[in-house]
Amino acid sequence: MEKNTSAKILLLEDDPGLIDGLSYALSRNGFHIDVASSVSEAFQRLNNSVYHLLILDITLPDGTGYEVCEKVRKSGSRVPILFLTALDEEVNIIRGLDGGGDDYMVKPFRLGELCSRIRALLRRSDGAPEISTVLRSGPVTADLASGTVSLNGKILELTPAEYRLLCLFLRHPGQLLTREAILDALWDGNGSFVDNNTLSVYIRRLREKIEPVPSSPEYLLTVRGFGYRWKEESK
Repeated sequence: MEKNTSAKILLLEDDPGLIDGLSYALSRNGFHIDVASSVSEAFQRLNNSVYHLLILDITLPDGTGYEVCEKVRKSGSRVPILFLTALDEEVNIIRGLDGGGDDYMVKPFRLGELCSRIRALLRRSDGAPEISTVLRSGPVTADLASGTVSLNGKILELTPAEYRLLCLFLRHPGQLLTREAILDALWDGNGSFVDNNTLSVYIRRLREKIEPVPSSPEYLLTVRGFGYRWKEESK
């Protein structure tokens, strides 16, 4: 059994049929599952238990999964959060990721893909701390010891996924990174586990936070037909 398969997961979902199916399937895969069918119940469980990962539906009887995600992040927790929802419009993806979500899956989904994403998120959260060092490029500085990024000395508010994406580019300045390579590096699987639309959202939101003119990027450049490249600072 993999070391992450004993992880304790909170499932926030109000569809009884899906609750039964997911609880059974994830338990068979070695995960311990607690279920909340409302936002208020989710907060109660979070107050009384520690979880290794959260799976959040968005539309609930008394609120949204966004509220749960945002409150968890405001508390300082970096527990992996996966949104699992029927809402597939870009605006929903953006809100989920901006609120601190690490991944986003749309119903209907394949159980094998869900388990693979869960294990990838758990592997990253269980991994050894990054080496205490600093990555710099132009006005951008990433302090790997504290997990913070600053632009011209001002701390940026980045989601966990945006932070990982930026650090990936800063570690490979001047190199072409294909979309497939980025997906592999960030999500620990092949590119089919995260669609291109989600990656495009990450790229655009990161540009909005670091570029003087996001529509005409100076640092995070698009290499049409291939992927992206972080412009290497001139010596």
